[in-house]
Amino acid sequence: MDYSKEPRRDILCIDVTSFFASVESVRLGLHPLASYVVVMSKADQDGGLVLAAAPRVKKEYGIKTGSRRYEIPKHSFIQIVEPHMTLYLKVNAMINAIFLEFVAETDLHLYSIDESFLDVTASHALYGSTKEIALKIQTTIWQRLRLFVTIGIGDNPLMAKLALDNAAKKEKNGIAEWHYKDVPETLWKIQPITEMWGIGSRTASNLYRLGIDSVYDLSQYSVHSLKKIHGTIGEQLFYHAHGIDQSIISQKYTPLSRSFGKSQILDRDYIDAYEIEVVIREMADQVAARLRNHHAQTGMIHLTIRFSGEILDKGFNQQLKIFPTSSSQKIIETCLFLFRKHYNNEPVRQLAISCGKIHYQSDLQLDLFESAEQTISREELEKVIDRIRFKYGYTSLVHASSLTSGGTAIKRSGLVSGHQG
Repeated sequence: MDYSKEPRRDILCIDVTSFFASVESVRLGLHPLASYVVVMSKADQDGGLVLAAAPRVKKEYGIKTGSRRYEIPKHSFIQIVEPHMTLYLKVNAMINAIFLEFVAETDLHLYSIDESFLDVTASHALYGSTKEIALKIQTTIWQRLRLFVTIGIGDNPLMAKLALDNAAKKEKNGIAEWHYKDVPETLWKIQPITEMWGIGSRTASNLYRLGIDSVYDLSQYSVHSLKKIHGTIGEQLFYHAHGIDQSIISQKYTPLSRSFGKSQILDRDYIDAYEIEVVIREMADQVAARLRNHHAQTGMIHLTIRFSGEILDKGFNQQLKIFPTSSSQKIIETCLFLFRKHYNNEPVRQLAISCGKIHYQSDLQLDLFESAEQTISREELEKVIDRIRFKYGYTSLVHASSLTSGGTAIKRSGLVSGHQG
């Protein structure tokens, strides 16, 4: 394939090695690459979930993100710590500040809390070659924060990401470069095909049925056939198999539509329907507030209920179309209707509420089953509640039911990403 017409940028994809575990290691005065730290949520329970494990723990014990408390060997060197989400966010902000010493804000894309893309094309006059910039960033983060980062270098974000995931993390210095000219010796050698960024087990299964079981096979398949079978995704997979990615970091596209929803794993099995409804009310109220904050409305409510792990029946997923709304009352009523219709008195451990058919308000929409005065009065009341909560916190105004034993909103209001700060 002729790469001469493809846009070439100098891209870095930077990952903080085992971010949560590394931050905890530094907090404890330990070297992040030599410690045996595991960050675990609900460590006092056998089902406690591993959020991050230091590199040595992964290598020597096979413990990784998603492992459970009971899988950790007793009498091992492993040191279990509770997550400190506020600290992780603070450190993340410090890392981002370092990035902005080397690139403009428009050339920085924050992919996740521990991974970012930097376009250093315009930074050479100040900081040298792409490799030199990568080394300077890596050294600066180590000197200031004692955190080790791995870096993939590429001609576009895709190649940088692939270099990071498939090569940099295996290099002693944590840096690897993949360019268009290297595709036959790098990208096409990725095995298995699920190691290719963007190809999960489901996509891989579809490709296997076409006789494609390697990235090289994918690159040699007919792009027209792939597009005919898998649509735009098939075409994208073909070009990705050649290392082609035409995205420009500074030309970010921010979609108007976004996800509005909330999920929660309960601290215990809830067997009382009233207690479950209390949590549903709290969650639906918070989802509605988010919709109003973004001047959005939903025309579809989706409720997911997951039963206790001890129950063979896993739960249910149900959805219902509604007149577009952002009303807490309407969304709560819909969620409760779905719950009461499908709940069969099993112990509940997890709940989720999500919204579909999102559109953004320009004018007030009146419900045919509600008078204009009622709609306006309800919206004004909810706006007042939103303003009070924004200024004084969510718990400044809660429903009386949230004060009962089943309520979780007050307790969770002090958490960050579902964990203690």
